[in-house]
Amino acid sequence: MSSENIKISVIIPTYNRSKLLKRSIRSVLNQTFQPNEIIVVDNGSTDDTREMVSKNFRNICYIYHDKKGVSSARNAGIRISKSNWISFLDSDDEWMKDKLFLQKEYILKNPDVDFLHTNEIWYKNGKHLNQKKIHKKYGGYIFKNCLRLCCISPSSTIMKKKLFNKIGYFDESFDVCEDYEFWLRVSSKIKIHFLEDKLTIKHGGHDGQLSKKYWGMDRFRIMAIEKNILNNWFNEEQKNYAIDNLISKIKIILIGAKNRNNQKLFSEYHNKLLKWKS
Repeated sequence: MSSENIKISVIIPTYNRSKLLKRSIRSVLNQTFQPNEIIVVDNGSTDDTREMVSKNFRNICYIYHDKKGVSSARNAGIRISKSNWISFLDSDDEWMKDKLFLQKEYILKNPDVDFLHTNEIWYKNGKHLNQKKIHKKYGGYIFKNCLRLCCISPSSTIMKKKLFNKIGYFDESFDVCEDYEFWLRVSSKIKIHFLEDKLTIKHGGHDGQLSKKYWGMDRFRIMAIEKNILNNWFNEEQKNYAIDNLISKIKIILIGAKNRNNQKLFSEYHNKLLKWKS
């Protein structure tokens, strides 16, 4: 394989993040190894996103997608992409200038790669944030790690486009944790490759983050695990690990429901607990 065989489409979903999006796009245009196309999927923005892109970045592909959610936006970008590799970048994140170059070099040295992610630098409200041990990134067969929490950032990834034929697309029924659900499917089927280099810069703490909009993120992780167990996606060993993790997450929600004095939620998840323990 040569560099000429690695064609990359960068897909950037966005919603009302005009200023942040400008930073993200520039980080792609500053790459030492340039992608073949940049696709911005505008998820129904009401700010000046369209005008900003038109004024500053005339040579990229802009799609107005009418606010159907981040999964739908990513899927729309995948479907129109023309390259054999897909790389995602959230519109509030950015890349170090060698991100695509070093991923390309890794792929050339490891022709079995279908999926590769990188280490990250985190900022919250403009201040550097040290990652906790639980957030450490890994490569290999990391399904068990992916069960605990979302341990892959979409902005750090590059993957073969044909992988979506095997794994499927992002599940558009998930408002949040859609990436967690997708990584469960991916990591249960293939080896995940990883670059230790901190090539992805993640910015948090700003308004508009989905993680700030929803409480109890484990509720959505429970949905993701249940979905894939019921769809027989996992092998028997993976299923057993998934059920153990599912029960642990249900217990966490039960504690939260009890503390909030939410009897309806407590009853719902108590019934789930009985179901999966049986």
